[in-house]
Amino acid sequence: MRILHTMLRVVDLDRAIAFYTEVLGMQLLRRNDYPEGEFTLAFVGYQNENAGAVIELTYNWGVKQYDLGDGFGHIAIEVEDAVAACDGIRQRGGKVVREAGPMKHGNTVIAFVEDPDGYRIELIERKSDFAEHPA
Repeated sequence: MRILHTMLRVVDLDRAIAFYTEVLGMQLLRRNDYPEGEFTLAFVGYQNENAGAVIELTYNWGVKQYDLGDGFGHIAIEVEDAVAACDGIRQRGGKVVREAGPMKHGNTVIAFVEDPDGYRIELIERKSDFAEHPA
């Protein structure tokens, strides 16, 4: 078994695709309209769906707003350098909501950005193997 995808409902599919592809650097893997159900699905990710988990963006035709609720937390993405990732995301029009720095009660460097629908994406700076598993 493995995780296939995480589904997010979005109010403007083109804007969401642009964020995930142009700002976060993912690829649009596929996009399908379902006229009978009045919805469109778009799948984005850093790799092919056969190789890893991706994000499913669901656009329900005509829906203009969603209540994000308080049950969903965030999506996490590993980055080489969290400060550089935030700078690049900001330069490409993304919104950084927590600058890169150590997490509370720990030393892992993290940051948070927000997509156009208000979903949070955590950036976690990759640790070297030595730091992860000291001898």
